[in-house]
Amino acid sequence: MDKFNSEGYIDLTAYEALLKIEQEERAARKAANFRPLVYICSPYSGNIEFNANSARIYSRFAVAKGAIPLAPHLLFPQFMSEEHERSLALFMGTVLLGKCKEIWVFGEYVSDGMKREIAKAEKMGKIIRYFTEELEEVPCS
Repeated sequence: MDKFNSEGYIDLTAYEALLKIEQEERAARKAANFRPLVYICSPYSGNIEFNANSARIYSRFAVAKGAIPLAPHLLFPQFMSEEHERSLALFMGTVLLGKCKEIWVFGEYVSDGMKREIAKAEKMGKIIRYFTEELEEVPCS
C-alpha cells in the first residue's frame, strides 16, 4: 500500500482508510478460522469400551460445532496404565485443561474424576457447558 496518490503527493487519508480496511479484512479472516480448544469431560472408568466410544462421539460433536476437542481419557490410556499412573494422567489432564478455553461436560452421570475436572475448571475461570448424552446443551444446574 502506498502513501502517495497517483500524482505523487502524500495522501494519508486514503492510505489510513485503506490500511484500516485491510486490517479489518485480516481480522475477519482470522475470526472465521478460529476454533476454540475445548476439554471433553465424560466418564471413562466402568464400562471403558462404551465410555471411550461415547467420548469419541462427543469429540466429533465438538468438531462439528467448530471447536478443537481435547479428550485426555481417549489419549492417555493408549500409552499409560490406569492402575499405576492414574495420578500422573490426572495431573497431565489438568495441564491440558489449562490450555482449553472451555470444558464441555457430557451426560447425567458425573464421576469423581469428572467432578475434579469441573472443580479445576471453575478455579481456572473456564467456561463450563453441559450436554446430554444426546448432544443437547442444558443449562448449568
